[in-house]
Amino acid sequence: MLELSPATEALDPLESPHPHGGFTSTRFVLVEPSHPGNVGAAARALKTMGFARLVLVAPRVANVKNEPEAVAMASGADDVLASALVVDTLADALAGVHWSVALTARMREYGPPQLPPRAAAARAHEFVHHGEIALVFGNERTGLSNADVERCSALAHIPANPAYSSLNLAQAVQVLAYELRLAYSDDGGRPPTLEVANPSASSEDIEGMYAHLENALIELEFLDPANPKKLMSRIRRLFARSGLEREEVNILRGIAKHILLRGRKAD
Repeated sequence: MLELSPATEALDPLESPHPHGGFTSTRFVLVEPSHPGNVGAAARALKTMGFARLVLVAPRVANVKNEPEAVAMASGADDVLASALVVDTLADALAGVHWSVALTARMREYGPPQLPPRAAAARAHEFVHHGEIALVFGNERTGLSNADVERCSALAHIPANPAYSSLNLAQAVQVLAYELRLAYSDDGGRPPTLEVANPSASSEDIEGMYAHLENALIELEFLDPANPKKLMSRIRRLFARSGLEREEVNILRGIAKHILLRGRKAD
């Protein structure tokens, strides 16, 4: 985490031009964005709120960062646009992340707990000084897939006019960036005094655990791979509600490992 000098700490984060604290530990992820203009506008939205980390997952326009429309819509946030990281999968985008929230315009039957934007920002503030966090936004036309949503720690929905609830991608980014700015600025950018005794598990750790657990459930014949129904989705929802620590993930993987070892010995 970036160390702050006493002089920097004394600055009002709302007035300081230099991002720090949670502002440097937060990434905004756009999954398969279709329109270069929206990518540029999202970069502008981030910079106006003091953020700079933009990640693009398999953008539909391969060289989107250099598209004239994207550059024009960035309107002074060219540095954020130029430094955007382009990756192939959401798993790549969430590498090293300890807490993430998926933004969706529709309710999901399964998935992680749902929070309004302000509550999601407050929850992000609890994690951001102890690890990386990410906000994940879907494609302009189809949004996020169920699989993408289930990979995240929480779900957020921006309440809007029910008669016309369509929000532009960059507008959604702006709303969440604003809420995060308020949450991060409440404590002057300094970490909470309460230390986290047990570090939370990273996205990679949790996904590895789910794969391990699924194999163990198949070995027990509790999960039928030919007819899985929604078992793993329900399990994901269960653990997303609790929030997994690294040690808890290790315990669950240890259980799965012994189940699989017993199965091999029986064979």
